Amino acid sequence: MQRDSVFTNIGGSAEYLLLDRSLQFRITDAVNSMYNFDFETAERGFSVLRYTYPEHPLPYFLMGLSQWWKIAVDTENEVHDASFLAYMDLAIEKAKVMYDRDPTNKEAAFFLAGAYGFQGRLHSERESWTKATFAGKNALKYLELSKGEDELNPELLLGDALFNYFSVWIPKNYPLLRPVMVLFPKGDKDLGIRQLEDVAENAFYARVEAQYFLFRLYASEERQPFKALSITSYLHSKYPNNPYFHRFFARQLYAVGRGEEAKDVSLEILRRIDEGWTGYESNSGRYAAFFTAQYFDKVGQVNAAKTYYLKTISFGEESESQESGYHLYALIQLGKIAVAENDKKKARGYFDQVKSLAKRKHPAHKEARDFIKKNKL
Repeated sequence: MQRDSVFTNIGGSAEYLLLDRSLQFRITDAVNSMYNFDFETAERGFSVLRYTYPEHPLPYFLMGLSQWWKIAVDTENEVHDASFLAYMDLAIEKAKVMYDRDPTNKEAAFFLAGAYGFQGRLHSERESWTKATFAGKNALKYLELSKGEDELNPELLLGDALFNYFSVWIPKNYPLLRPVMVLFPKGDKDLGIRQLEDVAENAFYARVEAQYFLFRLYASEERQPFKALSITSYLHSKYPNNPYFHRFFARQLYAVGRGEEAKDVSLEILRRIDEGWTGYESNSGRYAAFFTAQYFDKVGQVNAAKTYYLKTISFGEESESQESGYHLYALIQLGKIAVAENDKKKARGYFDQVKSLAKRKHPAHKEARDFIKKNKL
């Protein structure tokens, strides 16, 4: 039996599907399967949800989110772009019907803000700035309309949190989007972080997405690597087959100086790549190979270090990430090892590769030039 997307409960107030606790219980396995990269199980559950609620945006949004996680593990791969955008378009279409019927419907505004927001993220990854700006403007518009519904928090709070943080961050990092941000109220980065923590602790649908943003922000913008490690450790233990969480757990272990643990986690990533696990590919491989090489380099196992630096380079070429830091610094370390082994010709070859791949202002370019000069290569 199919149900309406919004129904009236006792007392006359609208009850949103987003708040249906029994539904959350029923689809917990599907949501967890998605984050654990068991997409077949997840999408089977979301398809049942779509059959039960064909006119509601939730099942289409979740199907789109499933496609997003296939993209997130390797953003250079565009094979899932079309299906992701199509599902988010369907979520927008269904939510607009709800919103046109009732402009006070906060749930409809939530899905419009969320679907446009995710589309904006993909367009930004693809550097399609016009499309990203259009999607971003719509996301912010509906985000404003979705505020003020205490019942929907902390699900709705994710949007508020991201707005508060990134409305300050975006103008500093993406000058092209400054004119768009001027049209909206200025945010508060510290409040945004606190709201993300609230969502990460208390939401159902938005919890993992908030945790994703938190560990990324703690690792880079906020420079709090131990907080990032705590979140990635939890996410990897909760979703052990998610390659994105797996590699960032290794990265944070490396960032805080726990090199041997980073090596052990990285070797497991490399094993899964060799065995063809879902989502484990060259992008994860260059992280894992570099962390492993660094450990062996540090403990003086030079041959093992060379093996994994070469793997880093191979994975970088496979994923066309030759300009990435891991690729460049693997070349530099191989050059240093060659210098120590008195093979100046080989060393010069590695350093010349760095110079050809990195921009002149890049620290790796300068380091390569300095080594060439210092060692008269």
